[in-house]
Amino acid sequence: MTNKESVEGCFDLAELTKMYDFTGKTVAITGGAGVLGSEMAGALAGCGARVAILGRNEEAGKALIERMGERGNQLSFFKFNALDRESVAQAAEDVIKSMGKLDCLINCAGGNKPQATTSDELKFFDLPTDALRWVFDLNVLGTILPCQAFGKLMAEQGYGTILNISSMNAFRPLTRIPAYSAAKAAVSNFTQWLAVHMAQEYSPKIRVNAIAPGFFLTNQNRFLLTDKETGEWTARGKTIVGHTPMGRLGESRDLLGCVLWLLSPASEFVTGVVIPVDGGFSAFSGV
Repeated sequence: MTNKESVEGCFDLAELTKMYDFTGKTVAITGGAGVLGSEMAGALAGCGARVAILGRNEEAGKALIERMGERGNQLSFFKFNALDRESVAQAAEDVIKSMGKLDCLINCAGGNKPQATTSDELKFFDLPTDALRWVFDLNVLGTILPCQAFGKLMAEQGYGTILNISSMNAFRPLTRIPAYSAAKAAVSNFTQWLAVHMAQEYSPKIRVNAIAPGFFLTNQNRFLLTDKETGEWTARGKTIVGHTPMGRLGESRDLLGCVLWLLSPASEFVTGVVIPVDGGFSAFSGV
């Protein structure tokens, strides 16, 4: 059998490969200059996509484009505040004007902060309201507002794919980070709600899914998992690695296979799911 031939009911190799060719596609990534977002941007550009990097830090966005080398020609930076409705709407308009259309949106903007994290010094009962609100706003509103602005474009054109970033904390809330765990649970719930809403009210060709990364070392959790002075694992970091069957933290590239699949036609009958990418953490009982 040649690559051009196929068994009845099966795709041939060329057709399968083409599913992951994003040439001519436009992908917008909120928080696209961050650790995870930049890795996704590079992978999508490598698959032929034009990528709109949306963020507040123009310097970081331009630095990312420079680091990409030739792939940087496929990236453009757009000033964007995920918590400002007018800024989000303007960014959506700017992306369309600059790139002509939008095929996919990835919501990578999110994070936690130390002031919303319990410790021996800062008890749950004393967590400041402004810190709790900051975490909820960034993760929940920072996902909903872009889905409104960019989702409206998809509703008008009748197709599109949205990928939200949930967290393993949405499945199994960790100690010390109540606001972040609750916020990411809301992201998962919203993802399911929006998937149904877009398919039923506008077009079944609009899909909404999420990935739930396990434990990846980022700027947000570094202070919890590694010792600032020595760089060694904290007790918490050791516990997490010990409860991850693969025995390590995730690396940004570990997300790419799932991301590309969920954005591609290969998953065209998949919507409303939240997929763990966690090295087996969610499957391990600890025994």
